[in-house]
Amino acid sequence: MKIILSTAATVLALSGVAFAEGDIEKGEKVFKKCKACHAVVNAEGEALMKGGKTGPNLYGIIGRTAGTAEDFGKYSDSLVAAGEGGLVWTEELLATFTMDPKAFLAEQLGGSAKSNMTFKLRKDEEAANVAAFLASLAPAPEMTEGEEEGDGDS
Repeated sequence: MKIILSTAATVLALSGVAFAEGDIEKGEKVFKKCKACHAVVNAEGEALMKGGKTGPNLYGIIGRTAGTAEDFGKYSDSLVAAGEGGLVWTEELLATFTMDPKAFLAEQLGGSAKSNMTFKLRKDEEAANVAAFLASLAPAPEMTEGEEEGDGDS
């Protein structure tokens, strides 16, 4: 079993390049599959994507520590443990998670895991597109004191 998980992790790691190439418009269409459980609601309460409340609000998920969305308390112990262990969502990690949440968490935790999310996206491209779409809805990064709009590393 460990060999299978290691092999799967290797394949997913090697296919990570494809995840970085997500298409935002296609991701918005694929997100319709996710709306049964998830909404995207910004900090002002505006629904960017209406959806269910079975899963957490996905606004700002990219860059957020796993299992820490405010106003959501139904995370699996495994997801919370992964977050406590330092898992922060990137587009690539989120895409991998959406393809097999239980296997992803088992890999992150180094053993067996449980996930409350049972839905899986079947195609690498769909997962990458949804992750890119969600990243496009992220809040603007906060500026630090003394920094002006347009400053940064260019």
